[in-house]
Amino acid sequence: MTATKLTPQLLVSVRRADEVAAALAGGADLIDVKEPARGALGAAEAEVVAAVLEAVAGRVPVSAALGEWSEHALVHAHWHLELPLRYVKWGLAGYPFTPGWGEDLLEVRRQLPLHTDMVLVAYADYERAKAIPPQEVARFARRYRFAAFLLDTGVKDGKTLLDFLPPPAIAELIQPLQRIGIIVALGGGLRPEHLKQLRGICPNYFAVRGSVCAGSKRTATIDPVRVRKWKEALQAVYAPASA
Repeated sequence: MTATKLTPQLLVSVRRADEVAAALAGGADLIDVKEPARGALGAAEAEVVAAVLEAVAGRVPVSAALGEWSEHALVHAHWHLELPLRYVKWGLAGYPFTPGWGEDLLEVRRQLPLHTDMVLVAYADYERAKAIPPQEVARFARRYRFAAFLLDTGVKDGKTLLDFLPPPAIAELIQPLQRIGIIVALGGGLRPEHLKQLRGICPNYFAVRGSVCAGSKRTATIDPVRVRKWKEALQAVYAPASA
């Protein structure tokens, strides 16, 4: 993830190394690794992440989803964190919203390799995911100056980010983050046709998986034509405003 640009970039999540070529051919600006069969931020095996890094070969940054947060997060991610990942992220499904929440997240952030930043993740459907409200996660990200923030959905059932937050609420959430240099990605099952509703909002990245897969199924294979359609839609919606 890089500094804010007038046209948002495209983060494409892959589940295997053999999807990298299609993602890059379509124009992905950042490759994320996840196992969609394991949930919103399902962790792929470390060997899979290593193979993706090899396939990307430094052409774009690589991030990895490491599952939902637990007290054993660092132990489970031990081999992942040996890899040259630019970003890692955990979801907060099931995370108790109690006074002093987040201290364990800060402790793990302190223990990450120097080359790896932690993405703080908020779920717009936090009530369904039993997660921390996104406004609280955003406030925490600002207070402790996280490098990056992802606004996503925790339950993948066909509903999108816009089913839980209207564009003005999304803008109110992410713009203060961007003003202090935090990189923001929007996920949550968005499709290119949603971009016109979001034109007044300019995240650093749109994060996609299902909408660039065959049949729009998260567990199907990435289609480079669908990736390219996303890139073209970003240019069509955002480029005129930057002219």
